[in-house]
Formats: sequence, C-alpha cells, structure tokens
Amino acid sequence: MHKYRTHTCNELKLNHKGKKITLSGWVNKKRDHGNLLFIDLRDNYGLTQCVIDNSNNYFKALEKLQLETVIKIEGLVVARTKETFNKDLDTGEIEIKIQSFETLGYCKELPLPIFSDQEYAEDIRLKYRFLDLRRKKIHENIILRSKVITFIRSEMSKIDFLEFQTPILTSSSPEGARDFLVPSRLNPGKFYALPQAPQQFKQLIMVSGFDKYFQIAPCFRDEDARADRSPGEFYQLDLEMSFVEQEDVFNVVEKLMVNIFKKFSNKKLKSEKFQRIPYKESMLKYGTDKPDLRNPLIISDLTNIFTRDDVKFEIFKKLVKSGYNVRAILTKNTKDKPRSFFDSIDKWAKEEGAFGLAYFTLEKNDKISAKGPVGKFFSEESLKEIMKLTSAEIGDSIFFACNKLNEVEKISALARDKIGRELKLINDDEFAFCWIIDYPMFEKDNLTNKIQFSHNPFSMPQGELKKINFDKPLEIKAYQYDIVCNGIELSSGAIRNHIPELMYKLFSISGYDKKHVDEKFSGMINALSYGAPPHGGIAPGIDRIVMLLANEKNIREVTMFPMNQNAQDLMMKAPSDVSLDQLKELNIKVIEKKK
Repeated sequence: MHKYRTHTCNELKLNHKGKKITLSGWVNKKRDHGNLLFIDLRDNYGLTQCVIDNSNNYFKALEKLQLETVIKIEGLVVARTKETFNKDLDTGEIEIKIQSFETLGYCKELPLPIFSDQEYAEDIRLKYRFLDLRRKKIHENIILRSKVITFIRSEMSKIDFLEFQTPILTSSSPEGARDFLVPSRLNPGKFYALPQAPQQFKQLIMVSGFDKYFQIAPCFRDEDARADRSPGEFYQLDLEMSFVEQEDVFNVVEKLMVNIFKKFSNKKLKSEKFQRIPYKESMLKYGTDKPDLRNPLIISDLTNIFTRDDVKFEIFKKLVKSGYNVRAILTKNTKDKPRSFFDSIDKWAKEEGAFGLAYFTLEKNDKISAKGPVGKFFSEESLKEIMKLTSAEIGDSIFFACNKLNEVEKISALARDKIGRELKLINDDEFAFCWIIDYPMFEKDNLTNKIQFSHNPFSMPQGELKKINFDKPLEIKAYQYDIVCNGIELSSGAIRNHIPELMYKLFSISGYDKKHVDEKFSGMINALSYGAPPHGGIAPGIDRIVMLLANEKNIREVTMFPMNQNAQDLMMKAPSDVSLDQLKELNIKVIEKKK
C-alpha cells in the first residue's frame, strides 16, 4: 500500500463501498455536530467528505485541527443516504468513516480564507500567493492554463511546427517598450537585455533553413500594469513560417484558436471564419483597433453635417471649422428610454475627460424632427442626411462626440462599449474574433511631428516594391495584422521584410541611418544578406487566451505568481537590495535618488 494515499480526493465512488482506503490532503472545512465531526479533505483533484464520531480516540485531536493542516486519514468507504448525496462533488455519493489519522503538515493561523473564492485584498493575496492558489477558482485557472499550453503544443506538432528555445540574455532593442537590463560581469560596463519578444531570433531561425517554428516564449517588458497586461513578464505562443503570405498565417492561427476555444469553453464562437477589418475602417466604425464585435453598435463620421448652413449647433460648427471631427453612435429603438438614461451617458463621458455627448431621438409627426437638448438645432433636411449616413430610423437615438481625431476616436470607442453594456446588447456567452489588417507602415508623432513606425519596423510594405511611393510614407500600408477577441488584442504579427536594402530605406524614413541599423540589428541585417526566404508569423498571448477562457477580467487571475501594480513580488520580496560586493563584482554603483 502507498504510504500516503491509495486514492485521490475525487476518485472514490459507490463501487468502492466497504473498502479500506488511505487519503491525504488539506483540511478544507470542518463541521462539528457535537457527537459527529465532518471534515472535507481536499487535494489537487477534488474533495472527499470524511466523518468521525466522538467515540473514536482521534476525535478530539481532529476537532482541534486548524483549517489547511495537511493530514493523512485511514478509513472505510461508506455510502451516503440518498437524501445526503452531494451532486456537486465527484465523490458526493460516499463518505469516509475515519478510523485513524496522522498530521503531515501543521498550519498556522490563516491570513485569508481558503475554502471561499470571495474577493480579498490584493496585497494579502500576492504576499501569500501559495495560499491564494489553493482556492478553488484560481487553482482551476492555473490547471486550465497548463492544459491549454499542452494542447497548443500538441496542435502545433500535428502541423509540423518544431519547438525551439531562443536566448533569454540578448541585446537591447531601440524599438518597443523599455528593456530589462542585466549587467555583464565578464564584460564590465556592458549589459544584456531580457527579450521583449524573440522577434529577431525567430526570423533568424527562418534564415537558418527551418520551415516552421514555435515556442511558448517568456517575454520581458518594463511596462506599467493593466488588467490585461502583467508588469514585467508574460508568455506568448511565438510562431514563424517560411515561404508564406498573410493568408497562410491566418489559416494556421484561425484553426488553432477555433480548436482551443471549442475545447476549453462552452461559449459559442460568433463565427469560425474570422472577419477581416482594415485598420482605417476599424478606427472609424469602432473607434479602436481592438473592437468588441459582440457589440452591434457602429460609429459614423458626421463631421460634414456640421458644415451645413441649416445646422445651427454652433459649438460643434466652430470646432469642426478648427479641424475637429464629429463621431456619432446610433442606438436602435430607444425612443422610450427616459431622459435620465441619456443624461447619465453624457455625465459619464465628462467624467472620462471628454466634452460630453450631445444626443437626440428621431421622431415624426407632420415632419421629421429631433427630440432632446440639441434636437432644435437640426433642420428636417439635415436630419434626413444624418439618417442616411447612420442608417437611422424614426424612434432611434444618436449620440454625438466632437474633438480632435485621436480624442474623438477614444471617447467614441469607450461610449460604444458603455452604451452597449447599458442597453444589454453584448452577449457574454460568445467569443467574437477578428483580424485587423492593412496597418499603416508609418504614423506621425503628435508631439514631435516626426515620422515613426506605427506597428513593427521589420514588416513588409504592401504592393510592388518598384511602385511604392516612399515620398508619401503615411500612405504606405504594411502586411501587419492583429488578432482580436471580445475587444482584447491577443496578438500582433506581420509578414517580415527580408530584403536588407528595403529595410535600410524604411528605417531611413523613420530617422535611422544605415550605421544605426547595422549597430542595433547587426545579427539580423547581416543574416538577411545571405539568402533569406519570405517569412511571417505572429505571437498570440497565452495569458490573455487563458484569461478569456477562464472568464476573468484581470490577467493576475490566470498567472501563477504575478507581481502587483508596482511590479513588486510581495511573496519573494523582489526587487530587492543587493550587497555592495555583488555590485562591485558587476562594476555597478547605485546612485541614491535625491529627495
């Protein structure tokens, strides 16, 4: 017989009735009925109810045990009466009559409850993460994460992808987020960087003659935390393929995502063929390149309406003359909504830092008119034009926002989500995927007016190379794409630029000369000069995929040992001070920040 257990805590059923068994696990819960003591014993696999009566010599010792003490029990499997069956437990038809027990690991007073999934202070949860991970929901989330990763590996192997590991210590990159730097002891004054992504290495793998690569890759970025982004590190399914076009990448990733989300969730897929939405269209219709397609609301551009003489809404007209844009959100058949609904949306927009949201509801008596605070400023003809542009009908309502382009896109995207939620238009039992495509190769920095890469500097521009007008860089589109699900960006990818001369040209537009490119990307630019195949790839985020599958809103709930908002590991007390001897060995001196 095994020293600690003959079965796990989810194994025993009615067919084990009468057997003498051994179980080990944590004391999840106790219920003392005076002459009977019930103990729910928990391990990684589930729960088993155990019972002991006060005639047993071990009764008093068990009665005094602290919850979460680790014990081994020996006893008999007995059937529960039908009225006491617990259908929520795999072992709900039986219980264990305890004959003896042994304490394997004592537990101090608990800083947080384990048998409950109630919300608890983040600092306590992270400081005692090993306890937090015992709680049912988060324990299941971490198991789900493991199963998803195992499934991904299996699926990738089926279609002939090979798994390789790329270096963790590498060179600093001038693009993207801040690097985490690692000092070199053997090369004083020089630093490694932890990889923000295996971008250059995976391209080098393609140049090396391997056809399909993947890995579950750790990535490190010194970024601030968000609900869907961990500070410091995250994991992605990094993949790259040779001799492919954009559609080839889409086919691989779509099939993989469909298989993952079908296997690990009961929610429906809105479509198994993911919609392709050009970046420009996405920014207009949804105000963002991360649209939630479960929401049917569409944003329209009504800027030109406010150049009409028969529109007397002077505030918007003056703003439009100065270069501002107007966006509108149509809500169907909302004529019976109270004014408080519309005013609450307007108030919310102001709290978000916007000017607010004007609104009216379309109605018709003798003629078409608009009811609401700004309805009187619109002629019947202008309302007809608005109805045409927005596909509005009588009884529908329209919200307006006016601001500089990036600001009006931002508030209209937020308002679209807010209104969709308020009107209960979003189906939470659905996954809606899409591809955002045709990203601009370059964009203009709003502060410096400088031309810069908008997405990924290693991407291939669209069109025949001989016909691309490099004198108009803002018109150049790239073979860059994002995959989005329910408003969450899962990944960015691209068909790569494998032509060195073209790479020099594109970097020069963004202000980097040949010397700079050779210095910063020496490994890759040199490799591309030795016969590089056309190639492309993508890297869906593991953390965000699992977050969606687990129906969680914060990535912390699917990460085993996350840091807090300040990028601190409260459990291991990192980052931490190091000794002067360590610093001296690395030729580093810490300069204290002036107070």
